[in-house]
Amino acid sequence: MTSKKTGYLLGAIAGAGVMAAAVAGAGMKLPAAHADGAGHLIRASTAPIFAPPPGAPMSFADIFDRVSPAVVSINVTSRPDASALRKIPGFENFPFDLQPRGGQGGGDDEEGGAPPQGGRTDKGQPKLPTQQSAGSGFFISADGYIVTNNHVVENAESIKVVMKDETELDATVVGRDEGSDLAVIKVKSGRTNFPFVNFENAGKPRVGDWVIAVGNPFGLGGTATAGIISAYGRDIGETFVDYIQIDAPINRGNSGGPTFDIYGRVIGVNTAIFSPSGGSVGIGFAIPAEVADNVTKQLIAGGKIQRGYIGATIQNFTPDLAEAQGLGAQKGAIVSDLVPAGPSARAGLLPGDVVVAINGVAVKTSTELTREVAKGRAGDVLKLDVIREGKHRLIEVRSGIRPSEKDLASNDNTQGQGGGAAPTTPPATHPSVLGMALGPLDEATRRRLNAPPELKGVVVESVDQTSDAGQKGLHRGDVIVQAGGHPVSTAAEVSAAVDAAKKAGRAGVAMGIFRQGRTTFLALKMAAG
Repeated sequence: MTSKKTGYLLGAIAGAGVMAAAVAGAGMKLPAAHADGAGHLIRASTAPIFAPPPGAPMSFADIFDRVSPAVVSINVTSRPDASALRKIPGFENFPFDLQPRGGQGGGDDEEGGAPPQGGRTDKGQPKLPTQQSAGSGFFISADGYIVTNNHVVENAESIKVVMKDETELDATVVGRDEGSDLAVIKVKSGRTNFPFVNFENAGKPRVGDWVIAVGNPFGLGGTATAGIISAYGRDIGETFVDYIQIDAPINRGNSGGPTFDIYGRVIGVNTAIFSPSGGSVGIGFAIPAEVADNVTKQLIAGGKIQRGYIGATIQNFTPDLAEAQGLGAQKGAIVSDLVPAGPSARAGLLPGDVVVAINGVAVKTSTELTREVAKGRAGDVLKLDVIREGKHRLIEVRSGIRPSEKDLASNDNTQGQGGGAAPTTPPATHPSVLGMALGPLDEATRRRLNAPPELKGVVVESVDQTSDAGQKGLHRGDVIVQAGGHPVSTAAEVSAAVDAAKKAGRAGVAMGIFRQGRTTFLALKMAAG
């Protein structure tokens, strides 16, 4: 340890010596030449050893001095979600107090913090333990509005804001948006002269441009790191945000802090990192300024965000699915399920429809479709260009209001649905198609699978694990609801769809598979010959 540390320090000192020489050569007036002890002539240059490339600052100190007073540390006291705790063995029936006790929103457990503190409510029931967490944020107005991440203040009972000069202020949640992971809080103060910074929406830095991140990593407030923009348009699984990727080191506790350009303007809100170790490996993600600016203005104005909603479950229309339907390189989103009596169901959209454009805007993925739908408002007519049975159709859907992410999750009906391991050899009593032994969805099977009464299809009784169906994870209890773009209710109909695909010269056939309350589309390959 000592040798490694010493080597590191020596390297730093040596580097400092080289830099000193560079500075001396650049700025000190030395004689043009002099002789050493051996009489050799040595020339001393007055030019810099190297010149920085255009746009590269020699120091970020001026930027930091200008913007850092607007960046704050956010310390949150919160309680864990009771429903989550009840999933822990031994806590299933624990009588947690479900009533919030001051504040709103929630807590980010990034930093760990103090041990949970319990107690009892005024009714004698045990209270959920409290937990401490920390994040970052920044003032966007002189009267005390602060932008941060939703996950920093979610379930918060109390919020303390610590400024650069160590001033501590209480704050309350103004509004939160789960969809973008943004939140606005406001300090409790009569001041109207807080230092603040602005979002940059006019000029967009390029990939390779310098950025500086300021925040509260691991509770170390007022920390600055620098790097470059690594990429735009990163999809990391969040529905409504195309993230900026940066390599300026950000860590736990940087969440909600700003990323600045070299002019001190906010170009993003730090939100996530990619890291096998939990620490920075040079891959961080920030919400773009134009998204953050739009969302925070809406939160300040009304406290919540409303997005369009068509009541359909969708997935990517993959190249395999496109080939299986004879659609070449077509991209889009395929409809898996519909919310009963929802906007799409009322408009006539069907499972298996492939949405390729909305309001004239082409969509290549399910995420792009969701984002375009979300731009609508309740009552707006959304014009969907869909492909059904190989032909384009225009379907007009009147948008509803997208439920909260929590409500959408609570409507997940995947619990208690059937399924189970399958023998490797199909029973002789069931016809076999593409390595799957298929049976009818009769009342006995429906009860076994706990299938909804409206479900129609063909039940997979077993799967040959060497088949493409087996390799793609199909198993006993799955229900085939579509084959080759058509609803099916018998094994013969599935077989006919396979034969039709073979005659059309296709390598696979598209199947709609119902499992645990959801339908998923995939392409099953057909054996050669």
